[in-house]
Amino acid sequence: MSTGLPRLALIGFGEAGSTFARAGRWGSAARAYDIDEARRAAMAECGVSAATNAAEALDGAEIVLSLVTADAALEVARDHAAGLTPGTVWCDMNSVAPETKRAAAQAIAAKAGHYVDVAVMAPVDPAALDAPLLLSGPGAEDAMALLNRLGFGNKRIVGDEVGRASAIKMIRSVMVKGLEALSRECAEAAEAAGVLAEVLASLDASDRHDSWPEKVAYNRERMETHGLRRAAEMEEAAKTLLDLGIEPVMTRGTVVLQRRAAKTINKDKRNQAA
Repeated sequence: MSTGLPRLALIGFGEAGSTFARAGRWGSAARAYDIDEARRAAMAECGVSAATNAAEALDGAEIVLSLVTADAALEVARDHAAGLTPGTVWCDMNSVAPETKRAAAQAIAAKAGHYVDVAVMAPVDPAALDAPLLLSGPGAEDAMALLNRLGFGNKRIVGDEVGRASAIKMIRSVMVKGLEALSRECAEAAEAAGVLAEVLASLDASDRHDSWPEKVAYNRERMETHGLRRAAEMEEAAKTLLDLGIEPVMTRGTVVLQRRAAKTINKDKRNQAA
């Protein structure tokens, strides 16, 4: 299935790289490189060529998918930019801050590459090539065309500024990953107290099935109106967790933000009265 495909380099061949390659069936059109040599077997299994180094993978590539760990994303862009053919589209699919992507974009642009900020907005397994992708940056249109040829089916350009796609993902993660952490803290405390079933049943009974714009507006209004009282309640909740041997990491943050929201609205009211 490599006929008509763009020449592709995959830098990093962990879960995302292997999932995309397996679904794409890119064959000889793709070369992959990973610092972990043990992943060469997975490359062969997915039908892509295993490069012995990054320069070999990048040689002649029209498009690069950078799929490394977040802490390595900037270093990889800086280290491998010199190996790009002028005009190569570098799709940075790593989950990093907008400023990190802007720094990586400078490194790629300095070597005549076209950097594109790509945010992968859902787990790649099982979605694979249908995982939702947000693209931003001056080269986003070029990247869209190449990703289409590679079989990626769920893409959207969100702007021509590098960092915009990443900002959407990173800020969304505050909610998504925060809810995971909050759920864990709550469940651990409930288990320690022997009341998990009752707590979960109570959460089910009080759950609001509003849209996210409605939820956010409602929650912000509640915090601004009742934040001081709720902060005091959450201080007692934190004490409860400590007595159960659970560190109230998320709960302490809730105390701070509830109190801050109430102080903000009260300050605004005083300024208006003045």
